[in-house]
Amino acid sequence: MDKTIIKKIILENQQRIAALEIHPRSISVEKQANYIFTGQRRAGKTWFVFGLLQEMLKMGQSIETFLTINFEDERLIGFNHMDFDTILECYYELFPHRPVLFFDEIQNITGWQKFARRMADEGYRTYITGSNSQMLSSEMASTLGGRYLVQEIGTLSFPEFLYFHGITVDEHFEFSPSRFEIIRLFGQYFTFGGFPELFKFTDKKEYLSNLFQKVFLGDIIARYQVRNAFALRLLVKKLAESTMDEVSFNRMRNIIQSTGNQIGTATVIEYAGYLEDSFLMRSHSNYEAKISSRETMKKYYFNDLGILSLFLSDPASFQLETLVFNHLKRTHGANVFYLRNGFEVDFYIPSAVLIQVAYRLDEPSTRIREISALMKAAAKYAVKKLVIVTYESEEKIVQDGIEIQVIPAWKWLLQKG
Repeated sequence: MDKTIIKKIILENQQRIAALEIHPRSISVEKQANYIFTGQRRAGKTWFVFGLLQEMLKMGQSIETFLTINFEDERLIGFNHMDFDTILECYYELFPHRPVLFFDEIQNITGWQKFARRMADEGYRTYITGSNSQMLSSEMASTLGGRYLVQEIGTLSFPEFLYFHGITVDEHFEFSPSRFEIIRLFGQYFTFGGFPELFKFTDKKEYLSNLFQKVFLGDIIARYQVRNAFALRLLVKKLAESTMDEVSFNRMRNIIQSTGNQIGTATVIEYAGYLEDSFLMRSHSNYEAKISSRETMKKYYFNDLGILSLFLSDPASFQLETLVFNHLKRTHGANVFYLRNGFEVDFYIPSAVLIQVAYRLDEPSTRIREISALMKAAAKYAVKKLVIVTYESEEKIVQDGIEIQVIPAWKWLLQKG
């Protein structure tokens, strides 16, 4: 690999870090730890790490100590695992310091794990990003031997989205003059999602469409050498249309086969795994199901509202449930389920809260259905906090002495705890 090119990249990236204006994210990290930051493409992983490096600058660290390489830089075409040491040689030919390492989209280089392990063993502070959730696999964990902490970076939460627009939310936000601007911005967030770069684009749908194509063609079709791209694209669309329903892989297979594409159930399951590995979607399990069947019948949600909207003509109800799911996954991790066993509750945090999602509650049949399911689940699981998240309705319902909070999504997203 040409050392002149690598040295130029190192120097350019140092200048870029110093000049950037970074909006901090509400994500905590251990200051002395090595990290792998993973998550959806364009969710802000790189800028998050740049923010960490800028914090180091404010603490007095020299810009010369940063060695930053983005492995999607076209000047590094042809780079392979044998060239990793060349990066360090180039740095030490430029500077006498021990560098802080930041390797962006390193999953593009086969064999990167052994180099990352060696850097940690030699005591280098190292930050790594990647857009493939296989970076979290048991094989990688074995290779790196616990030397790195893993942190997923998602698209902006609603509070972060507001902060990016210059609004800081305090405890009295619902009574403040800024509440009208908060509600207006929620409409944007709800429609287009939370990719940080969206601020720069007038045609936000075009940006989202291009981003999906990049993930679909680059992160899935090319990486996994998918031969039936039409079937995979159809699966994405049908999963979007099934956002609020349990997914049967046999049914998905039958739908795809009805278009003339021969495909097996095992391939459909494999394709669904690719969608999760690329952080396009993630699955959601039924708490009521037996452990053995939790993997065969699931719900699937898109990781971003804007991408979901590309596949639906009337996406509002689907987006609202997706919004709630993504917020709960952000705040509760794997401890989020749905309930389906004679009644259906959209979200259950064990021993804590039951949540239904209803875009509107003015239809009597909808109101009765949502309340009845909550009451049955509350009786079975002895949960006292019952919530119905709507788009804009707000009230308190008392049923058999139990209170149900009906709350608009914008306000629910900003609540503490």
